[in-house]
Amino acid sequence: MRKFVKVTGLLLVLFMLLAPTSLAFAAEEGAAAAAGGIDLAKIGAALGAGLVVIGAGLGIGKFASAAAEAIGRQPSAAKDITGAVNLPLFLLEGVAIIGLVVCILAIVMK
Repeated sequence: MRKFVKVTGLLLVLFMLLAPTSLAFAAEEGAAAAAGGIDLAKIGAALGAGLVVIGAGLGIGKFASAAAEAIGRQPSAAKDITGAVNLPLFLLEGVAIIGLVVCILAIVMK
Protein backbone atom coordinates (compact mmCIF):
# COMPACT_ATOMS: atom_id res chain seq x y z
CA MET A 1 0.00 0.00 0.00
CA ARG A 2 2.81 2.39 0.87
CA LYS A 3 4.49 1.79 -2.50
CA PHE A 4 1.20 2.52 -4.30
CA VAL A 5 0.91 5.85 -2.47
CA LYS A 6 4.49 6.79 -3.39
CA VAL A 7 4.01 5.91 -7.05
CA THR A 8 0.69 7.75 -7.22
CA GLY A 9 2.23 10.81 -5.59
CA LEU A 10 5.16 10.74 -7.99
CA LEU A 11 2.85 10.51 -10.99
CA LEU A 12 0.76 13.39 -9.66
CA VAL A 13 3.86 15.55 -9.22
CA LEU A 14 5.08 14.69 -12.72
CA PHE A 15 1.68 15.57 -14.16
CA MET A 16 1.65 18.88 -12.30
CA LEU A 17 5.09 19.71 -13.67
CA LEU A 18 4.64 18.58 -17.26
CA ALA A 19 1.04 19.53 -18.02
CA PRO A 20 1.36 23.33 -17.70
CA THR A 21 4.64 23.49 -19.59
CA SER A 22 3.49 21.25 -22.43
CA LEU A 23 0.34 23.30 -22.80
CA ALA A 24 2.41 26.47 -22.80
CA PHE A 25 4.67 25.20 -25.56
CA ALA A 26 1.66 24.13 -27.61
CA ALA A 27 -0.12 27.47 -27.26
CA GLU A 28 0.90 30.45 -29.31
CA GLU A 29 1.46 33.89 -27.83
CA GLY A 30 -1.73 35.22 -29.37
CA ALA A 31 -3.70 32.39 -27.80
CA ALA A 32 -2.19 33.16 -24.38
CA ALA A 33 -3.17 36.80 -24.71
CA ALA A 34 -6.68 35.82 -25.80
CA ALA A 35 -7.04 33.55 -22.74
CA GLY A 36 -6.77 36.51 -20.40
CA GLY A 37 -2.99 36.86 -20.39
CA ILE A 38 -2.36 33.73 -18.32
CA ASP A 39 1.07 32.41 -19.21
CA LEU A 40 1.20 28.72 -18.43
CA ALA A 41 4.99 28.57 -18.79
CA LYS A 42 5.33 30.93 -15.83
CA ILE A 43 2.96 28.81 -13.78
CA GLY A 44 4.97 25.69 -14.66
CA ALA A 45 8.23 27.41 -13.74
CA ALA A 46 6.78 28.54 -10.42
CA LEU A 47 5.60 24.99 -9.66
CA GLY A 48 9.05 23.69 -10.60
CA ALA A 49 10.75 26.20 -8.31
CA GLY A 50 8.45 25.21 -5.47
CA LEU A 51 9.20 21.53 -5.96
CA VAL A 52 12.94 22.25 -6.05
CA VAL A 53 12.72 24.03 -2.72
CA ILE A 54 10.60 21.26 -1.19
CA GLY A 55 13.01 18.58 -2.42
CA ALA A 56 16.05 20.45 -1.13
CA GLY A 57 14.37 20.99 2.22
CA LEU A 58 13.57 17.29 2.55
CA GLY A 59 17.12 16.31 1.60
CA ILE A 60 18.74 18.77 3.98
CA GLY A 61 16.38 17.63 6.74
CA LYS A 62 17.40 14.00 6.19
CA PHE A 63 21.09 14.91 6.32
CA ALA A 64 20.66 16.96 9.49
CA SER A 65 18.56 14.24 11.13
CA ALA A 66 21.09 11.53 10.33
CA ALA A 67 23.97 13.69 11.56
CA ALA A 68 22.19 14.54 14.80
CA GLU A 69 21.39 10.88 15.41
CA ALA A 70 24.97 9.82 14.70
CA ILE A 71 26.39 12.50 17.00
CA GLY A 72 23.92 11.46 19.69
CA ARG A 73 25.13 7.87 19.48
CA GLN A 74 28.82 8.73 19.39
CA PRO A 75 29.54 12.24 20.72
CA SER A 76 33.30 11.74 20.53
CA ALA A 77 33.10 11.53 16.72
CA ALA A 78 31.08 14.73 16.31
CA LYS A 79 33.86 16.52 14.42
CA ASP A 80 34.29 13.68 11.92
CA ILE A 81 30.54 13.28 11.40
CA THR A 82 30.10 17.01 10.82
CA GLY A 83 32.93 17.03 8.31
CA ALA A 84 31.52 14.06 6.43
CA VAL A 85 28.04 15.59 6.23
CA ASN A 86 29.09 19.04 5.06
CA LEU A 87 30.19 18.19 1.50
CA PRO A 88 27.00 16.37 0.41
CA LEU A 89 24.97 19.06 2.15
CA PHE A 90 26.69 21.81 0.17
CA LEU A 91 26.28 19.85 -3.07
CA LEU A 92 22.57 19.45 -2.39
CA GLU A 93 22.28 23.17 -1.73
CA GLY A 94 24.05 23.87 -5.02
CA VAL A 95 21.67 21.64 -6.96
CA ALA A 96 18.71 23.45 -5.40
CA ILE A 97 20.13 26.84 -6.35
CA ILE A 98 20.79 25.69 -9.93
CA GLY A 99 17.22 24.37 -10.16
CA LEU A 100 15.83 27.69 -8.95
CA VAL A 101 17.97 29.62 -11.43
CA VAL A 102 16.71 27.44 -14.28
CA CYS A 103 13.11 28.06 -13.23
CA ILE A 104 13.71 31.81 -12.97
CA LEU A 105 15.34 31.83 -16.41
CA ALA A 106 12.32 29.98 -17.79
CA ILE A 107 10.16 32.84 -16.52
CA VAL A 108 12.44 35.64 -17.74
CA MET A 109 13.32 34.20 -21.16
CA LYS A 110 9.67 33.77 -22.20
